[in-house]
Amino acid sequence: MTAAVVMENVNWDPALSKLLNSLQENKSEIPSCTEEEFGFLSELLQSKELNALVNVHNKILNNVKDDKFFPVLSNSMDIDVEVLDLLSTKTHVSSDCKELFHLLQKPHIQGLLCAHDAVAQKDYYPRLPDIPLEVDEDEETVKIVQLVKSNEPLGATIKTCEITGKIVIARIMHGGAADRSGLIHVGDEVCEVNGISVEGKTPSFVLHILQNSEGTITFKIVPADSKSGIRESKVRVKAHFSYVAADDPYIPCKEAGLDFVKGDVLHIVSQDDAYWWQARREGDRNMRAGLIPSRALQERRILLERKEKEKEKPEEDNIKNDDFDREEVPTYEEVAKLYPRPGLYRPVVLIGPPGVGRNELKRRLIATDTEKYKTPIPYTSRPPRPGEINGKEYHFMTREKMEEDIEAGKFIEYGEYKGNLYGTSSESVSSLVNAGYVCLLSPHYQALKMLRTPQLRPYVIYVKPPTFEVLKDTRNEARARSTFDESNSRGFTDEEFHEILHSAERIEFLYSHLFDEVIVNADLSMTFEQLINAIHRVESEPLWVPASWVQ
Repeated sequence: MTAAVVMENVNWDPALSKLLNSLQENKSEIPSCTEEEFGFLSELLQSKELNALVNVHNKILNNVKDDKFFPVLSNSMDIDVEVLDLLSTKTHVSSDCKELFHLLQKPHIQGLLCAHDAVAQKDYYPRLPDIPLEVDEDEETVKIVQLVKSNEPLGATIKTCEITGKIVIARIMHGGAADRSGLIHVGDEVCEVNGISVEGKTPSFVLHILQNSEGTITFKIVPADSKSGIRESKVRVKAHFSYVAADDPYIPCKEAGLDFVKGDVLHIVSQDDAYWWQARREGDRNMRAGLIPSRALQERRILLERKEKEKEKPEEDNIKNDDFDREEVPTYEEVAKLYPRPGLYRPVVLIGPPGVGRNELKRRLIATDTEKYKTPIPYTSRPPRPGEINGKEYHFMTREKMEEDIEAGKFIEYGEYKGNLYGTSSESVSSLVNAGYVCLLSPHYQALKMLRTPQLRPYVIYVKPPTFEVLKDTRNEARARSTFDESNSRGFTDEEFHEILHSAERIEFLYSHLFDEVIVNADLSMTFEQLINAIHRVESEPLWVPASWVQ
């Protein structure tokens, strides 16, 4: 009667109900169980607290694949500590900050965050105890390990040892079930899986057993001599290429691969393998790491690909004779978050082919707020013309002095026109930034390497032309004037449109890994709106930059 009443008032878990009924039916067959012990166990199985916990547990397990049910992050407790450290260094804080500082130290809040992280890291599957070591007849130590197979992969790869021919654990994927169990290590020799001997078998044979197994999987293994713990790296990198594991014939295990696209920020959790790193996409709710090609492996691939292309098209564009550094092979760039600094804005650099509309965008931007947006005054070696004031239109200097400063690396860009030198100095950009302005630049793309420094920390926006048809239609409709002919005011020719597109392809091939954002300039008003939004993000949001800029 008591059980029936409880069942009406509580969201009763079927498994607990079945367990309670079995306990009552077999009470007489448990001679060592006292009335007190039986009563305690019965009350526990009928308690609202236990049933509520089981219901929460089941909800988590049943909603793993639900897109509406996932954590945004898995290290909320780490962030709590970082925020406390940050607040503790502030001398003048508001009452809200003080309240937050005290709130984040409360044990209940920290307990909640720890529970959240445990769920986010899927640290709620059953953990079976390590079964005692066995000793075979040949005195070799053997360990029996059991893992519970769930919806996620086990998170380990295997291979055939080249020396012994045995099946061994090749790697443990960070955050996977095998890693969380702590029972399997790299180098462990696999003897049996679910009672089936894998002696002399191939890795594919073992994978077939695992794929057809349900519930608990039992491994019989010979432990490796040394068990080095897995220490997760905190390195973040920006990918400068796209990768699809299923298309890679050389990846050790396609199922363990991690796909990503160019521009993704990846959390590199392990670089132990020379050829295959373990990584997660930053912010990915899947805590299990995946395999990606290492920097050394990808650089080798890119160089081989370039050599093949040079053999196929030796006459193409003569890109190899450009100032492009042949030794620089863009694969991954280590990055870190750069937080906005009030009153100290990052320079905005507009890169793109001549004629794409960068100067018009810059002109419109300055017109919106002349007290906020500034461009540095250029230097020139030509003499002043009547009415020109030094320091207003240009900084005038002798050719000898300008050549000396160029040689000393004081100019981020320079060139010669009709026998006179023109250029932009690094100091003129820094002075605008230090004065609290948003410095706007639209230099030649070759100046990017001089600009991208920890001192200037520019935000590089590539203004890309649309397709030929859209480029021609929009420029003709807007009656845009050609920038290729200064002597005559006329529209663009088809040949000039093709030159814009050809130049754009060249810039992308050489320098796309240095772009922070790409904006296609099809419609000028829409492009301008995108530019405004991009600048707002730079001023208000922490953004990924080369790690050396924040060290």
